Amino acid sequence: MPALACCVDAAVSPPPYAFASWNSTLPEIPPPTTPASAATAAWTPAHSALMYRVDGWGAPYFTVNSNGDVSVRPHGVNTLPHQEIDLLKVVKKASDPKSLGGLGLQLPLVVRFPDILKNRLESLQSAFDFAIQSQGYEAHYQGVYPVKCNQDKFVVEDIVKFGSGFRFGLEAGSKPELLLAMSCLCNGSAEGLLVCNGFKDVEYISLALVARKLHLNTVIVLEQEEELDTVIDVSKKLGVRPVIGLRAKLRTKHSGHFGSTSGEKGKFGLTTTQILRVVKKLGQYEMLDCLQLLHFHIGSQIPSTSLLADGVGEAAQIYSELVRLGACMRVIDIGGGLGIDYDGSKSQDSDVSVSYSLQEYASAVVAAVRLVCDRKGVKHPIICSESGRAIVSHHSILVFEAVSASSHDSPQFPSSAPGIEYFVDQLGDDARADYRNLSAAAVRGEYESCLIYAEQLKQRCVEQFKEGSLGMEQLAAVDGLCEFVSKAIGVSDPVQTYHVNLSVFTSIPDFWGIGQLFPIVPIHRLDERPAVRGILSDLTCDSDGKINKFIGGESSLPLHKLDSNGGGNAEHAPYYLGMFLGGAYEEALGGVHNLFGGPSVVRVSQSNGPHSFAVTRAVPGPSCGDVLRVMQYEPELMFQTLKHRIEEFADDGGSSSLALANGLACSFNNMPYLAAASSCSLTAAAAGNGGYYYCSDESFASSVDAVGAEDEQWSYCIA
Repeated sequence: MPALACCVDAAVSPPPYAFASWNSTLPEIPPPTTPASAATAAWTPAHSALMYRVDGWGAPYFTVNSNGDVSVRPHGVNTLPHQEIDLLKVVKKASDPKSLGGLGLQLPLVVRFPDILKNRLESLQSAFDFAIQSQGYEAHYQGVYPVKCNQDKFVVEDIVKFGSGFRFGLEAGSKPELLLAMSCLCNGSAEGLLVCNGFKDVEYISLALVARKLHLNTVIVLEQEEELDTVIDVSKKLGVRPVIGLRAKLRTKHSGHFGSTSGEKGKFGLTTTQILRVVKKLGQYEMLDCLQLLHFHIGSQIPSTSLLADGVGEAAQIYSELVRLGACMRVIDIGGGLGIDYDGSKSQDSDVSVSYSLQEYASAVVAAVRLVCDRKGVKHPIICSESGRAIVSHHSILVFEAVSASSHDSPQFPSSAPGIEYFVDQLGDDARADYRNLSAAAVRGEYESCLIYAEQLKQRCVEQFKEGSLGMEQLAAVDGLCEFVSKAIGVSDPVQTYHVNLSVFTSIPDFWGIGQLFPIVPIHRLDERPAVRGILSDLTCDSDGKINKFIGGESSLPLHKLDSNGGGNAEHAPYYLGMFLGGAYEEALGGVHNLFGGPSVVRVSQSNGPHSFAVTRAVPGPSCGDVLRVMQYEPELMFQTLKHRIEEFADDGGSSSLALANGLACSFNNMPYLAAASSCSLTAAAAGNGGYYYCSDESFASSVDAVGAEDEQWSYCIA
C-alpha cells in the first residue's frame, strides 16, 4: 500500500486532537528539479548577487560584499575598495540606542547618499560632453533637475551645489516648486536655467518674472496657448523682458504607462497650429526675440535610443522652423525620459527597464539634433534635459524590518490514530463518500484524484461547519488532512507571508498606484542560502498593503527564515530588507494611510573613518502627534482630554496615574510604526515606579530611545 494511503487514516484523530510528532514515510514523489551541484554546493555572496540581480540593477553603485551584506559604492566605478560602505553598518549606526553609540532612530529608514547624487550628475554631464566632442557638435549641454522628482531640501541643494560647475539648473511645475527653485539657484550657477513648466496663473508668471528681475536665468515655458496673453500683460506691468519657451506636442510617443503624457493627445503642449499662432502674436507685439527655447517630452522611461532619436529628430525640425520664422532660438529642451534599469534586464520591452546606457542616450540625442540642424543650416542649439529619475533614484535606499512570518502550519500527526470512525461519523453522507474516495485514490496512487477528493471534502466540511453540524476540532482536522495531502504530493504552496514594519501606501506608493516594481533585497545574510519564498505584508489594515510582485516577473521573493519570535535568529536578528532605486517620486507621493507617517532619514557621506562613512544628518520620522496634525487634530488638546479622563477614572490619584499620563504623552511623541516591547511607555508606566519617567504636559518631552537588543519581543497585530 502506498505510504500516502497509510497516512490518510493517520492524519485525523478524535478530540482533543493533541498531535505529537509522527515519523511516517511520505510517498516517493519526485521533488522540484534542482541541479545536484546547486543543492550541495556551498552558498556564497556571489550566488545571492546573481539570484537578486544585484549586478544588473545595482551597477555601479551596489554590490554584495564578502560578509554577505549589501555594499554601497558611492563614487560608482571610481569607488576604491576601502571606500565601499557596508549598508548594514549604516543601519545599525542609525538604529542602535544612543547608549550603545547609535542614533536611536526607529525604522523604517531612508538612507541618502549625496555622493551618489554627485556621481550621477558628473556621469550625465560627462556622457554629453563626450558625445558633443566626438561628434563635433558646436554647442554645449546643460541640464536641469525637475524638483517634482524629489523636493527634499537637501537633495535639491546638493544638486545645485554639485551641478554649479556644469551650469546645472532646476525645473519647477508649481508655485511652491518655483519658490524653492528661485531660492536654491541663488547659490548656484548664474547660467543655470530655471525652467518654469506646468499650468500657470498670474501669480505663477509674476513669480517667474520676478526671478528674471533677480538675474536668475528664467524661462517661462508655455504649456497652453492662452498663457501667452498673461505673460505679455504681466511682463509689461513689471517692466521685465521675458524669456519664453514653447512645449510642443510631438507625434512621437511610446507605448505603456509612461508614454501616456506624450503624443497629439498628451496633457501638455502646443500643436503646430497653436505654435504658429504664438509666433504670429509675438511678432505683433515685437517680442519674437523673447522666444528662445523649445521643450518637449515623449514620456518617462524611454525604452530605446531609436524611439528617443525619432522624437528628438522631430523636435529638431520644429526648432529649425522656429528659427526660420524669426525666433531667437537658443535651447532645445528634450525633457525627461532618461530611464533606469529597475530589474537589470536591459530590456526595451518593459516599463521597468531600458536597453541603453547613459553614453548611448547622450550620443543618440546629440546625433539627432546635429543631423537636422546641419541639414537645415541652423546653428547648433544648447541641449538641455530634465532628467530627474535618472539622477536621484539611486541615491536613496528604504530599509525596513521583517518582524514576523506566517504560513500554513505543517500538520503534525499522532503516533497512533484510534477512533478514526469517530471523525468519519461526524461527516455528512457526501463528505464520508469523499473521504472513502480519497482513501481509495491514495491506495491506487492516483494523486491527482487525491487532490480533487481532498478539496471536495474540505468544502463539504466547511458547509457543515457553517450549518453548525460540525465542530471546530473536526474542521481543523480536515484542514490538517488536506494540507498533508498537498504536501505529500508536492503541490502545497510554500510561500510565506512576511510582515514588515512599513506602510506601502506611505513609502512605496508607486507600487500600489501604478504597479511600479523596485528591487527589494535582504541587505544582509546574503552568504546564506535563502530557505523560503515569501511575499511582504505591511502594517496597514488594507488588503492592498502587500508586495506580491517582484522584479524578474516573480510573485514571491527568496528570503531567510525568521526565528519563532519573529525577529530573526540569535546570530542575525533583526532581519532587514532594502528597497532600492526609489529616490524619485516615492517620498512626495506617499500619504498617511492608517496615519502611518514617513520614515526616519539619515544622510551618509563617504569618509576615511573606520567604517568608510559618516552620518552627516539624522532626522526621526514623524510622530503620532505629527500625523494627527496633518488631519487637523490637536494632539495637545487630545492629551489634555485623556489626562482628565485618567484623573477621573484611574484607580488612584497617585504616582501610577501620573505615570500612565506620562506614558500617553510619550505615545503622542513616538513614531506610529512598531517598536520593541521594552520601549513601550505604557507598559513601563504599568510597572509602577520601576518604569516611571517624567514627561512634561506642555512640551511632550522626547520619548525614550528605542532599544535595539537582539532578544527583544515584538508586539504585532494583524487587523
